Amino acid sequence: MRINSQQPKSCEDLAVTGRAALRRRRNQAGMTTLGLLILVVFMGMFGYAGIRLAPIYLNYVAIASVIDGVRKEYDGQNPTRGEIKKSISRRFDIENISLITARDVKVTSSDGGFQVAVVYDHKADFVGNVSFSVHFDKKALVRR
Repeated sequence: MRINSQQPKSCEDLAVTGRAALRRRRNQAGMTTLGLLILVVFMGMFGYAGIRLAPIYLNYVAIASVIDGVRKEYDGQNPTRGEIKKSISRRFDIENISLITARDVKVTSSDGGFQVAVVYDHKADFVGNVSFSVHFDKKALVRR
């Protein structure tokens, strides 16, 4: 019968071999520096993209709140196109919206009221010649 030389011969040898394996495993746990660097770069890129896009979406939220506010104010009040445009202009001044003007908001006659629509694109530079182009489209129906 042949005995493998790597095989432990007693219980004490088993305990020593188990501790050495555990120590090797503990030394190998974790992330390499290169892996950590790649992770930090990707997280940084996503964070920077969020920083570049956040003001664009905040402007959109302000514009959408103006459109919704006009709808709530005049819904069912039999408004005129001029009253709606004046309210939009006033609200743009109050909200300090300078990305688009009240003239960019289309107010068209529709069945039973007016369709108020804002459609625009916004471009944000990212890195070098890479940029984000975001399209926004908000519509609301103001009933007579």
